[in-house]
Amino acid sequence: MERTVPGPATAPPPPPGAPLSAGRAHPRPAPDPTGRLDDLLDGVPRPREARATAPTAITAPGPAALSRLRRVRPWRLLPTPTGTPFTFAYTAVLAVTSLVAALADPALVHTLQQGSSTDVAHLVRTPVLVLLASALWIAGGVLSPYAAAFVLVLSALERRIGAARAAGVFLAGHVLATLATEVPVGLAVLAGHLPDSSLHRLDYGISFGVAAGVGALAGLLVPWLRWPLLVSVAGVLLGDLAAFRDPMTDWGHLIALAIGVATWPWVRRPRACA
Repeated sequence: MERTVPGPATAPPPPPGAPLSAGRAHPRPAPDPTGRLDDLLDGVPRPREARATAPTAITAPGPAALSRLRRVRPWRLLPTPTGTPFTFAYTAVLAVTSLVAALADPALVHTLQQGSSTDVAHLVRTPVLVLLASALWIAGGVLSPYAAAFVLVLSALERRIGAARAAGVFLAGHVLATLATEVPVGLAVLAGHLPDSSLHRLDYGISFGVAAGVGALAGLLVPWLRWPLLVSVAGVLLGDLAAFRDPMTDWGHLIALAIGVATWPWVRRPRACA
C-alpha cells in the first residue's frame, strides 16, 4: 500500500464579527493573475517591507507644518501683560518718563535727570537710589535705537527664561557696568589724573541693561544666529569706542555685553532649576 501524508483539515470559517482565536494567522490571499485584487487593495497600507522599498513621493506640507507656520505671529515680538509682565510694565514706565522728558519744562527735566545720574558724587551719597532711578530714563527718548532694542530683546529674553531671570540679567548689566566705569573715574580723580568735574558727569539710561540682554539672548539662540548677532553688535560697539566720542560709556556697553555672555550657564537652565 502506498503511504500518503494527509493534508491539513479545513475548518469552517468563523461567523462574521467573531474574533480570531489565539495563535491563528490570517490567511494569505492567493496571487491574482488578473491584477484585479491589486486594484481593490490600492487604498490598503502595504507591509513594512514593501513600504521600505517603495520610492518616496514628494508631498505637500501636512496640516501640522501649516499649523506651525500659522503660529508665527509678528506681534509676539512685543511685550504683553501675561506673556512678558516685566518687559510690559517696564516699557510702560519708560513711556511715561519719555513723555515727561518730551513735554515738561527742560529745566525741570534736567534737574530730574541730574538727580538720577549715576556719577561718582551720587553713587557715594545714595548708590541704591540713583542706580534704580537712572534706569527710568531713555537717553535720546523713544526715538533712540536703545528703546526699540529694549522692547525686542527683553521681550524675547523674558519669553524664554521668565520675568525674574530677565530682570536679573538687565539689572546685572546696568549695575555692574555702571560700577565698572564709574569707580575708575573716582580713583582717577583721587590720583589727580582727572579733574573734580568728572565726579559730576551726567550718566543715566537703559543702554547697559539692553547690552547685557543682547549678550544673554545670544546664548539661547542656535549657533548660526548666535555668533552673527554677537559679532555684529560687538563690531558696532567697538566702532563707537574707536570714534572716541564717549569712551567711558562705550566701554560700559562692551562690559555689559560681556556680562550678558557670562550669564549663559544661568539662563540656559530650565525654569524649574533656576
